[in-house]
Amino acid sequence: MSRVHPALPELLGTLEAAGLDPARNVPLAPLTTFRIGGPADALVRARTPHELVLAIESARAAGVPWFLLGRGANILVGDRGFRGLVIRSEVGGIHFEGGGRVRTGAGVEVFPDLIVETVERGLGGLHHFVGIPSTVGGALWQNLHFLAPAPARERTVFIEEVLESAEILTAEGERRTVDVDYFEFGYDDSILHHRDDIVLEATFALEPTPVEELRRVMRENLVWRDERHPDLWLHPSAGSIFKKIEGIGAGRLIDQCGLKGHVHGRAGIFHRHANIIVNLGGASAAEVVHLIDLARETVLRETGWELEPEITRVGEF
Repeated sequence: MSRVHPALPELLGTLEAAGLDPARNVPLAPLTTFRIGGPADALVRARTPHELVLAIESARAAGVPWFLLGRGANILVGDRGFRGLVIRSEVGGIHFEGGGRVRTGAGVEVFPDLIVETVERGLGGLHHFVGIPSTVGGALWQNLHFLAPAPARERTVFIEEVLESAEILTAEGERRTVDVDYFEFGYDDSILHHRDDIVLEATFALEPTPVEELRRVMRENLVWRDERHPDLWLHPSAGSIFKKIEGIGAGRLIDQCGLKGHVHGRAGIFHRHANIIVNLGGASAAEVVHLIDLARETVLRETGWELEPEITRVGEF
């Protein structure tokens, strides 16, 4: 394991003096949907926008490497863990402001917390994302999306469609309220991939919809997901491994190459969806990386298509 950053002890002292409670040598695997990865040198939980700003600005000022962690989906943590400070966004709060608007902290889980609260009030828009593990901050990071299965609305639904505004901490250290256009959303992309901005809170504009209609759509979406995606309790995963290839599908290419169900060590390419790698129990990041490389090399050699990873690698491999 690499040496701890020399400025880390002073940074942790600063956070402790400010009323936060950082912990040392924290296992990260339990904090991710993959259940894979070594420990972080330190981890602090930020439960308010103020605490999140304080943790980030302190890490920036100290020059200590840091990583913002939400639900832990769409990431693969290296077996040697993360050298520096992991900041866990647990900024909560769900506030209904009338007119279909709801303001929520970046650390609130889209499902079940936010979806349950909005559906109970007959507000539609977020219900499409039922079953997808993500915090609000993570949802804006990746422009959370879902291919609605019902024939009458078979299209990809994006969270940008219901986002009205957000409060952010900019890369320059300014707290600002920005509208949806600021994020420059794309497929699995937003400005957050290209600037060191951090979401603190978000406001969504939702549509009044009969509760039974919302629940019907949720049931359909869950059935669709259950037929294709692994149960995270049985088969931990990080979701789609490779970015979408329009009109072809990364999973379809991997399947055509005969790799669906392929196992390496304690990791495997999921038998129902070849663009998902699952942890079969105690898998290492190295085993997952082996399967990623195998899929990329095989697909390129046999089809000519180049697969581009969607998940983010965090820490030391």
